[in-house]
Amino acid sequence: MTRARPTGDELAEMLAALANPLRLRIVAQLSAGRNYVSQLAREIGVSRPLLHMHLQRLEAAGLIVGSLELSDDGKAMKYYEVADFDVRLTPAAIAEAARSLTPKEND
Repeated sequence: MTRARPTGDELAEMLAALANPLRLRIVAQLSAGRNYVSQLAREIGVSRPLLHMHLQRLEAAGLIVGSLELSDDGKAMKYYEVADFDVRLTPAAIAEAARSLTPKEND
């Protein structure tokens, strides 16, 4: 996220993504440096399909970034790293974000 303060919708998506303990562990692991999916799954102790689901949620929220690279033997490897984000939760920041929330039918 390049903006200092996320919009209300972006903040809600980021907080929802971080509300899961496994996703918090993924971000923590990636904060040490970029890693590829298979290695990350081994280090965290989860299956690759489960890890992919959580990685997609984190990437959609703008918290991590993925890139596809080819290994020396021609094998495609997906690497992830933490995106540049800084979220500060203060009453004023939440009030500002709330003003920009997209209205939903059931709100």
